[in-house]
Amino acid sequence: MVTPSMHSITIQDIPYRPDSENLFAVLRDLPDAIWLDSGKPRSLQGRFDIISASPDALIETRGELSTITDSEGSHTSTEDPFTLVQQLLEPMLDIDSGMSVHPFVGGVMGYFGYDLGRRLVDIPDRTKTVADLPDMRVGRYLWSLVINHSTQQSQLIFHELCPTVLRRDVTQRLNRLESLESLESLESLESLDTEASESKFSLISPFKPTLSPDKYNQSIASIKDYIAGGDCYQTNFTQHFSADYKGDLWPAYLALREAAPSPYSAFWQWQDKALLSISPERFLKCSLGNVETKPIKGTLLRGKTVEEDQDNAVKLLNSDKDRAENLMIVDLLRNDLGKNCEPGSIRVPKLFALESFPNVHHLVSTVTGVLAEGSGPIDLLRGCFPGGSITGAPKKRAMEIIEELEPVKRSVYCGSIGYISATGRMDTNIAIRTVIADGTTLHCWGGGGIVADSQADSEYQESINKIQLLLDTLENHR
Repeated sequence: MVTPSMHSITIQDIPYRPDSENLFAVLRDLPDAIWLDSGKPRSLQGRFDIISASPDALIETRGELSTITDSEGSHTSTEDPFTLVQQLLEPMLDIDSGMSVHPFVGGVMGYFGYDLGRRLVDIPDRTKTVADLPDMRVGRYLWSLVINHSTQQSQLIFHELCPTVLRRDVTQRLNRLESLESLESLESLESLDTEASESKFSLISPFKPTLSPDKYNQSIASIKDYIAGGDCYQTNFTQHFSADYKGDLWPAYLALREAAPSPYSAFWQWQDKALLSISPERFLKCSLGNVETKPIKGTLLRGKTVEEDQDNAVKLLNSDKDRAENLMIVDLLRNDLGKNCEPGSIRVPKLFALESFPNVHHLVSTVTGVLAEGSGPIDLLRGCFPGGSITGAPKKRAMEIIEELEPVKRSVYCGSIGYISATGRMDTNIAIRTVIADGTTLHCWGGGGIVADSQADSEYQESINKIQLLLDTLENHR
């Protein structure tokens, strides 16, 4: 019996830049170019930027049907979408374990929308669709540009299966960028972005809410009735906003990341669809069998002065309501991790830690575990999906209440965006603070966890506070 040889990985160092904007600009006209953005140099928490493009296969799932497109054409399947992702990844496996020090050496990248959760949790389908994006869209990417801001290194990584013509194109583009920079001709970079629109981005109309304040208050009252009746402990309730736009979404994303740099951001555009995610929340990370999730529960606006800001931080840290809300989700996630982690391995090294962002303070806990033998990152993702921090507890009943009270489907929002490397490493966000584009319409949501002592007026304002900076940035963009 002949043992198959391991796939080789080629790594090329390129000059490090503290901001990856120009790197993506010279690559973004390639098919399905995607940027998993750490928010550096402005974000304090980010570490890696990962850029890739031109996947050789794509999976798009809508309801019960998935369409798989590759070099041989396309076919459909009703199989479990997570199984299809595993099958997409399989040909890239068998890589030297030494490559696992790199976050992404090729593998799958994309998103798992909140509504994909209907394949895992049996809930009614009552709400209307306002954004016609697939429930899941994942591509198999054969190369990556990885920028490590901690070590100040940038590396161009090619999987053995990456075609020579694609390697050459990517390398030439980056070499041309380096030449322009060495000639101090950065003003010429715009010419490299061959898909840049002649028209500037702008909104045609301001963002408008789907829910009226009265209807929002009625929904909060219903949730509190369910809590009082013992149906649930907490339900994450969100409201939807939409606006029409024109022009190029790339400068819109750059404006968002400038205004609200966040460590788990992403930009992905295809056809007339796009994701502009400025997420501060990690969903699941898996590295060398070690698992981490970092749920956010508890939010308060930044202060206008240093003193007010410090007072708000202390107030949040000492908020019994926010701490209780956070603890409920920590317990839910401990249970979800337990489905695929070694018994006794789950720990909570950080509980109610303060993390501060340009617009808000958050309470963030960290839950860790060790992946069980026989379980992989995709099993972990499936077992925890959708994230408990954006459903409530218990998960199934909270999702049923969400379905009853929220007037539109969440689409990508509250799902997860990220990567699964051929080495078994994975990192995904919770897709909050996320704007999605469908045709000429932008969609955005804001929400929060509702518990027994929630006050409708303050919850309404909190849901606005979380995304106000995003809405203002897009509305004021010129």
